[in-house]
Order: sequence, then C-alpha cells, then structure tokens
Amino acid sequence: MPIRSITTVIASCIAAALAGPAAGQSLKSGTLTMVVPFAAGGPSDVAGRLIATGLAEVLGQNVVVENPIGAGGTVGSLRVSRSTPDGSQFVIGNSGTHAWSQSLYKTPPYNTLTDFTLLGMVVESPRTLIVPKNYPANSLQEFIAHVKKNQASVKYGHAGPGSASHVSCILLNAALGVDVVAVPYRGLAIAIQDLIAGRIDYMCDSPSTSKPQMDGNYVKVLATTGKERFFTLPNIPTAIEQGLNFDVNTWQGLFLAKDTPQPIVRQLSTALNKTLDLPTVRDRFQSLGEGVPTAQRRGPEYFRKFVADEIQRWSGPIKASGVTVE
Repeated sequence: MPIRSITTVIASCIAAALAGPAAGQSLKSGTLTMVVPFAAGGPSDVAGRLIATGLAEVLGQNVVVENPIGAGGTVGSLRVSRSTPDGSQFVIGNSGTHAWSQSLYKTPPYNTLTDFTLLGMVVESPRTLIVPKNYPANSLQEFIAHVKKNQASVKYGHAGPGSASHVSCILLNAALGVDVVAVPYRGLAIAIQDLIAGRIDYMCDSPSTSKPQMDGNYVKVLATTGKERFFTLPNIPTAIEQGLNFDVNTWQGLFLAKDTPQPIVRQLSTALNKTLDLPTVRDRFQSLGEGVPTAQRRGPEYFRKFVADEIQRWSGPIKASGVTVE
C-alpha cells in the first residue's frame, strides 16, 4: 500500500476514535424519565410535572413522570443514582432528599455530592406552619404556648422520614424546645387531609400546597420561615417577626446519575434554563408560590456549591436535634 494511502487510513482511524466517544456523549433520542420520589399531589410532584412538560417542549422529546416513593424520597433518588449515566433519567430532589438526608440517616443511602451529577436548581421557598382552621392558636406565640402545654398529645404530620416536611418540623421543634409525636404519611396530600380533619395538629408545608388550602379556608397559616415575608403570602408574618429566630428555606433541583458526560449535562442544563424561562412555567410556579431562581443561580457549578453548603449548614442543627432515621 502506498505511504500516502497508509497515512490516510491511519488519520481516518484516529479521527473515528476521537469522534466515537463524542458521538455517544449527546442526549439520546426517545423518551426521557422524570423521577418524582414522592406521591402524586405534593409539591415535588407538581414541580416535577411542570418541569417535565417544559423540558418536553424545549427538547422536542417525550418526558414521562414516574413516582417511585418511599423512605422520604430516597428510594427514587437512589434509583437515578444507579441508572445509566446517559441523561435519560433525572430525579427532582429537594432539601430533604439531598441535603438533610446526609445528616439525618445513620447510614445515608447515598452521598449526594459523589453519587450524583448535579444539574441545577428549579425552585425555592420558605416553609409554612399550618394548623386546622379551628385550632386554638391564631399566632405563632399562641401556637408555641399551646404546644408546650400539650406536648403529650400534640402530633405533627409529614410526607415520610427524611422528607422536607419532616426535617423542617424537626428543626422547628428543636427551636421551640419541644418533643412531640411525628405521624408519617405516604405523601403530603393524605397528611393535609388529616390536618384539615383535625387528626394531627400541624405541618411544616410548602407554600405551593398550603396556600390553596388557606384560600379555601381549610387551614390557618401561622407563620412562614424565611427571613422576609413570602410574595404569595404577604399578610403572613415570618417566624422571626413573631419573636422566634427560625429561618429555613427549602429548594428543589434536578440530579442526574453519577458520571453523566459533561456534553449531556450542558445540553440538559441549557434545556432547564430555557424551561424555567418559559412564561407558562414561570407564571405557573409564581401562582403556586414557588420562587424561580435567577439565571445566575441555576447552573451545575452553582448548584453543586449551593448543595454542598446546605449539607454543611444543617449538619449541626440536625444532629443536635437528636433525631435519626435508620
């Protein structure tokens, strides 16, 4: 074979070798899966379905939603961490599943920072302290007095051990210095039904699910837990305003399997940014009472540092509470 032909063949082989992996590092065509690790009807499910619809529009691909529930959202999260790192599956995690879980569980089911590829933040908001509409307290201070006096009989509900609704109440109880019974549910929707019926005393809920219940006069919102009043509940004072130094915000974001190739991460990050800028998505989140982060606070690099800081910030208070999950 002439030298020129040999050189051409070698060059072609090198080019093919270099192109091969790159060709496999783009998002595959076909249906993608949004894993929502909580039951239908809760804030994670609402956010997950809204983002799934937006991503489908931006990417031009079907995005189906699946709800593998259990263990405070860690069952569905663990499934994604072990999935093929091709971007075809992603989980909508939150403060509970991916930050607080690292300190709450005696043996965490995964390491958030090493077992996932962090994609970006979706929404953030404070928590709301909600009680039945006929509850014998109309302010945070009245609530505190009632709970301290009736610790033996008071109960709070949550969406499962380790969930945001669980840990935020653990932190609230620690701030109040009370020890009350926790009642776990398989999703917030069922818990809220029992709250409305008066079977439990309070919940630490998301504005997206508590505001409709308040507007319908089914529950009372006694406080929000941010540093400032929340935009969808301007008439509800914060815990800080009412004399309790308590500041807890929760967030939701997307996580991919560990070692997802960077070209796929960038492609999905761009799609997520475009999705969050869709008027239908932004307006819907706003109407639900969820804050969409600014563009500077959405990317993978920011999100990874943010989550790492959240894990560190809440490690001490969670361990100090003395509450653990097996």
